Amino acid sequence: MSTKLFVGSLPWSVDDATLQSAFEKHGEVVSAKVITDRQTGRSRGFGFVEMENSTDANQAISVLNNSELKGRNIVVNKANPRS
Repeated sequence: MSTKLFVGSLPWSVDDATLQSAFEKHGEVVSAKVITDRQTGRSRGFGFVEMENSTDANQAISVLNNSELKGRNIVVNKANPRS
């Protein structure tokens, strides 16, 4: 079963491919999506990555949380389900 991760504090220059590339080093990525503003198309500074399994997701959290991506420290944790 896949695990969805929240990734916050992303630099504006990060796109879906960059986000996926950063997480692929720690396991199989099902999807990676940077959330953008509907009107401007500009990144909102956060995104979601879906990892193939929880082991890979936990490894990605432990390695990437508070790590640097394009000059900015990112926040990585398990995503909360939508209410």
